[in-house]
Amino acid sequence: MNKQSNPTDIKSYKLTPSEQPEHQLLQINNLHTHLQAGKRVVKAVDGVSFSINKGETFCLVGESGSGKSILALSVIQLLPARISSHPSGEIHFDWRKQEDVGQVSIPTYRQVDMLMLEEDDLCDIRGSRIAMIFQEPMTSLNPVYSVGEQIMEALLLHNHGMSEEIAKQSALKSMQEVQIKDAETRFNNYPHEMSGGQRQRIMIAMALACEPDLLIADEPTTALDVTVQAEVLKLIRALQQRKGMSVLFITHDFGVVAQIADKVGVMKQGKLVEVGDAKDVLRNPQHEYSQKLLAAVPENLPRRNNTSQKASQEIRNEALVKVKNLDVFFPIRKGVLQRVVDHVRAVDDVTIDINKGKIVALVGESGSGKTTLGRAILQLQKPTAGSVSIHGHELVGLSTKQLKPWRQKMQIAFQDPQSSLNPRLLVAKTLTEPMKVHGIGSSDEERIELAGEVLEAVQLKRDFMWRYPHEFSGGQRQRIGLARALALNPEFIVCDEITSALDVSVQAEVLQLLLEIRDQRDLTLLFITHNISVVEYLCDETIVLKSGKVVEQGLTEDVCGNPQNPYTQKLIEAVPRLNIKH
Repeated sequence: MNKQSNPTDIKSYKLTPSEQPEHQLLQINNLHTHLQAGKRVVKAVDGVSFSINKGETFCLVGESGSGKSILALSVIQLLPARISSHPSGEIHFDWRKQEDVGQVSIPTYRQVDMLMLEEDDLCDIRGSRIAMIFQEPMTSLNPVYSVGEQIMEALLLHNHGMSEEIAKQSALKSMQEVQIKDAETRFNNYPHEMSGGQRQRIMIAMALACEPDLLIADEPTTALDVTVQAEVLKLIRALQQRKGMSVLFITHDFGVVAQIADKVGVMKQGKLVEVGDAKDVLRNPQHEYSQKLLAAVPENLPRRNNTSQKASQEIRNEALVKVKNLDVFFPIRKGVLQRVVDHVRAVDDVTIDINKGKIVALVGESGSGKTTLGRAILQLQKPTAGSVSIHGHELVGLSTKQLKPWRQKMQIAFQDPQSSLNPRLLVAKTLTEPMKVHGIGSSDEERIELAGEVLEAVQLKRDFMWRYPHEFSGGQRQRIGLARALALNPEFIVCDEITSALDVSVQAEVLQLLLEIRDQRDLTLLFITHNISVVEYLCDETIVLKSGKVVEQGLTEDVCGNPQNPYTQKLIEAVPRLNIKH
């Protein structure tokens, strides 16, 4: 659809400062968004209609590829024009502008169709009246400018005549509003100098600096710790209530939906299959797809039979992996001579036992040392001090050659299979190469047969081995990562955040798959995660890590059901639940 001026699509009216518009802020009617993929046309958004009132939070949920982000980008008109089109539909938005009448500034509202506006008008709206928080702040923030300069840029761009000094003070105020500690010092930091939670707060500060009427938040909490997520959600809610802002919140976490949503829309393959009040949709979903998604939430999955868990713990207490007084320190160097002035204590005097056949959760916030501990157990990271043994055999201090036989018994499944799988290798090569290194199989044909069996074990087809990683979905790549870990028939696997970026339905499939594989192969798993709901469903035991130290450990039902340490209590309280009422 070509953009063109159309007077009939624009309605203007003036309000006194005390008056507020009573109609909808955003109204989407029968929107279609098509994307050009070579010679193929993808109907990314297919006839979607819904509205958002002033001050309302509308949550858009659905699996990856359902069209959620494309819909959001269509609203703000950020899709590349050369590959996107809108064959039909309307996006009506109440565009608030300030007009000077005498010495009084009066807000003027124009109801515009975003699809019909010229680029200059769209630039006036983007960032000013409609702002967007993107999913990955590290790729959205400019690495060569300080975070303060980037907030200032948004203010100066949309407030002509504003001085740099006033812009700086406004940027500092925005940083303080999103609870950035020591904002004046942090103002000059670059994105890489901040944690994931802090970068996400900077994105929020930038989005809210110009006081938009509509905030579009695209999965803003997906990769955040549960405590940081709780703070970010609370922050958005507080700012929304204070500023009367509307929010379009895109997520696949129904716990988050239960916390913040007024209304919910469920998307599937570009279509909005169900829309309604949040409480109604969550408690009594009408569409079978909505029912399927809610049934896949960890707290709704069929409970495992744990009645004999404590008894089995007493009977089978054989420790497969023993970690004693383990330290992993990283030196901090300063000065011209780069002398060591201190150490980062990533893992600090950790002592744990991982019993054979158990799934043990390792939980904690980002920076707590979870991944470093997992890598140190596998000797992928050399410990500073302490002991790691498997079957009573000490691993610390062994050479690369001496460790080789143990590599077969200990494997790891990484968080991001997209980056951990070699894009140049067929799946067959990815699976058979480790077998060849460790002398498994007498011929290539036998190893191919074993690879096929491993793929079937993770519920993938044998012929998938003749494809490359980019030809699979995220959930399928995660299964291939698991298959690679299983290819050597190990006894112990470290699973590092393997479900954190998955849709709720795919996550449920992977969790059930892990349970089946554990039972079939008598595997022992160390499951690193920050998702407490997943821990409660999957894990037999739980270890809580804070600043490199173990602060609590025990049976999962005890640690999650009755936490004793204040830090563990904080983690459990921050978990978004479906039964939260607001």
